Amino acid sequence: MFRNFANQLAQGVSGTNADAKKVLSPALRPDIYNLIDSVKAWVIGGLSGGQAGDGVSYGAHLAVIQKHFPETKKPGFESFGQAEGEIAVIVGGLTNMVLELSKWEGMAAGMAMRTWVDALVEAHARAASPTRKDAIAKGVTRGLNQFTDATLLTKDFTTRIQIISCLKTVSSRIYGAGTDEARQSDAMWSSKFI
Repeated sequence: MFRNFANQLAQGVSGTNADAKKVLSPALRPDIYNLIDSVKAWVIGGLSGGQAGDGVSYGAHLAVIQKHFPETKKPGFESFGQAEGEIAVIVGGLTNMVLELSKWEGMAAGMAMRTWVDALVEAHARAASPTRKDAIAKGVTRGLNQFTDATLLTKDFTTRIQIISCLKTVSSRIYGAGTDEARQSDAMWSSKFI
């Protein structure tokens, strides 16, 4: 009995207890909503300090994401200073934050995902030039398809359906229903139900 207790103490001190449950960061939900507002303005560009593609201003958003997901990397050199690459990394990171919230608070995560999707679509619609709209569309699609970790999504069926339904609508709302991008996104996110 003493040996078992001593092993538990040693595991707790050394941090090797793999079965220990993570806890919800109290800053996660407020960080999500603050980021949604600031990222929307940053993606649109010209509304506040910095815009996607300037090579610098994504750092403030990335710092908040890295607080919750330290392994999130800066855009690579091939994406440095390109709106599409910067948007992709930030969209993927913020989406991962919402998926992490879904493990703890399903209803709150569903509402956050709806708000996030609406913000992305509005940012695309409000972009000033066709070139900027194209970069936003490609960055959002790439962020959701390549930088989002679907394993973070809750196993709760109702919440899972709600979040995946939101994510499936992004491409169809940006590119239009029936487009190749919308069909590919729909197929990819439908496969995540399993």
